[in-house]
Amino acid sequence: MALKTLVKISNVTNLSDARYCAGMGVDMLGFSMDADSPDYVEPKKFAEIRGWVAGVQIVGETTSTDPDVIEQLLESYQPDLLQVDESALLPYLSTLSKSENELRYILRIDIAHLTLDQLDTLLQTGAASADYVLLESNGPVHLDDDLKALLQRYAARYPILLGIGISAENVHSLLDELSVRGISLSGGLEEQPGNKEFGELMDILEAIEED
Repeated sequence: MALKTLVKISNVTNLSDARYCAGMGVDMLGFSMDADSPDYVEPKKFAEIRGWVAGVQIVGETTSTDPDVIEQLLESYQPDLLQVDESALLPYLSTLSKSENELRYILRIDIAHLTLDQLDTLLQTGAASADYVLLESNGPVHLDDDLKALLQRYAARYPILLGIGISAENVHSLLDELSVRGISLSGGLEEQPGNKEFGELMDILEAIEED
């Protein structure tokens, strides 16, 4: 199974999502390592899910800004990529990658409360240290012409993952128009184990399947 673009699934919480998405050919599965997150996946469950999926990169997601806490999380989870919300952490964290397989980094930017100028500054100062820049929103965001113009400008310079404003109907036009590196979609909670309604996530993945 191949998809038209690179796809990251954020906040995966269960084996159903993980196996479905891996089978669809997504590139990255993200798991929250924060114990206070509603999407938290404890290390034991994380290891079990990881053992069931193959061919995908595993992302450890944290909103922590404490380097010591992050070091402990990396020790417990040992992800392929680390996702953080604070660009100032990246230069320090890059010194931790002492293994042969260098840890890679995703900088997540919540654009819900940023002006275009603030987003512009953040991208200029923080994006260069990250392997991917993920744009998400914890609130409603309109993907208007000004924001699209900004994204077009930076997509040529940085590997941006778009995590806002995506639907099965517009995903192709957004990818063509913005030339971003890929997209990010969210997993979610199961109603009961093994019973999952994928809804829009499934629709979008099916829309970008390559023939």
